Amino acid sequence: MTTKPAVDAAREDERGRRPGLVAPALANLALGVPAIIPLYLTYWLLTDYLPSPCDAFAPTPELSNCDYHTLDHAPVMMFLLAVTAAILLLALLTVDVLGPRRRADDRPGRWLAMATLIPVPFLVLLCLART
Repeated sequence: MTTKPAVDAAREDERGRRPGLVAPALANLALGVPAIIPLYLTYWLLTDYLPSPCDAFAPTPELSNCDYHTLDHAPVMMFLLAVTAAILLLALLTVDVLGPRRRADDRPGRWLAMATLIPVPFLVLLCLART
């Protein structure tokens, strides 16, 4: 009868299986669905608000070629970005850091590594919108 090394035995769960990356990947992809909102708000601020050609020192507003709707919406969009990003960070902390720490057989490293999958749903929708 052979025995398993202590290192491999410590990584197995109660059913004798090693923890994989499927659960962290699915959980972070699920976090990516509500993350579409702050990611879109960030995308809007970077693509519409920042490159706006507004000249604050133009002699008349007609010469500035400014989109005033973008300027009017910017404070609301920034506020919504701050609120939704805070909620997303709280969810990320709960799922990827505090969740694995509650279980003795899991570490947050695998979960945090899979956090790179959070923007995938937004990127898929962005690619679908471009076609």
